[in-house]
Formats: sequence, C-alpha cells, structure tokens
Amino acid sequence: MEMTPSTLRDICKETKLYKTPSLNDKLYLHFKGFQSVANLEPYTGLKALFLEGNALESLEGLPPLSELKCLYVQQNILDNLSGVEILPDLDTLNISNNRLHNLENISSLTSLQTLVCTYNKLKSRESVAQLRHCSSLQTLDLQHNELEDPEVLDLFRALPDLRCLYLSGNPMVSKIKNYRKTVVAALSKLTYLDDRPIFEVERRCAEAW
Repeated sequence: MEMTPSTLRDICKETKLYKTPSLNDKLYLHFKGFQSVANLEPYTGLKALFLEGNALESLEGLPPLSELKCLYVQQNILDNLSGVEILPDLDTLNISNNRLHNLENISSLTSLQTLVCTYNKLKSRESVAQLRHCSSLQTLDLQHNELEDPEVLDLFRALPDLRCLYLSGNPMVSKIKNYRKTVVAALSKLTYLDDRPIFEVERRCAEAW
C-alpha cells in the first residue's frame, strides 16, 4: 500500500480523526503494509505517529514535524535511522524488531528520554556510540541485540539522567564479572536494571563492593 493523501484521509476517517490534517495530534498508520513514508507534510500538529508493523526500509520521507514527541516504528525492516535527524524534539522512540546494525543519526535527538531498541543487530561499541549525545535519555532498552564489548558500559556513564537500563539477551552481560553489581556501581542514578528495580540497600552493597 502507498501512503497517498487519499489513503491517509481514509485512515483518519476509519480511526475517527479529523478531516483537516493539521488538527490531528496522532496518526495510526500501523500494520498497513506501507513500504515508504510520504505525504505527511500537512499533519503539522502530530505529537504521536504510529508506523509499527509495516515494511519500511527507511524513515526518509518524514517531514520536519516540529511537535512530534513519540514515534513508533517497531516491526519494520529498517536498516538505518536516516530521517530521524529532523525530529529534534522527539522524546520517545521505539525501533525494536528491525535490522539496525548501528544507531547513526540518533545523536541529533538531544531531547530523547525513552529509546526502545530490542531485537536488532547492534554488536560493537561503535554501533551505539552516538547514544552519548542523547543526554536526556532516562530509559534505554537494548535487550536481545548482539552487543559484545563490556566497554559499552562506559557509554552509559555519559548519560547523566539514565534511570532504567535493559541489557539482557546480549553477550556482554555474561562477559562482565559480577554483572549486576558492576553496572549498579557504575551508574549512580540507575533505579531499574533488567528484570527488577535497584533498591537503596542493593546500591549501598554494590558501591561498597
């Protein structure tokens, strides 16, 4: 299916949204079989855009939606993040279940607070290096990638507001001796790691250790 103006109008009608594109603050374009992004320029008021479950290979075609806060593009076939750099005010991004080998272009998302990037192909420290520029990140989910290098942990130290971190399913977890204690001690503001919260007693023990 092509993302034509008429298709977008029909979807707005089906989902009980406004006829006038600029009045809509959300747009539900998930599970439609779209292969590319197009004709979203009139939707200037969007705050949330749902594009999951399509066949998108790229996000090129996204207009500079200045009010967009949440973008959901999980379950596509993305192999790069070209296109997100024009969305500097984005605070939530879900790019899980794609084919991403790196997070190039994510460095421009300085307002990003939540990144969900599970089940991709991230492997090296360099593949996630641009995360150091996402200084507003509070929640980072990288579960079930192929991250091997324990030095990735150094990148997370550069994220001053990081509160929740999910790394299970990556080879690096088994390579870090005393994994949980090490991560808790290294990241002083972390309150949740993988499957459970970090309570104060655990933090004190980890930091003393």
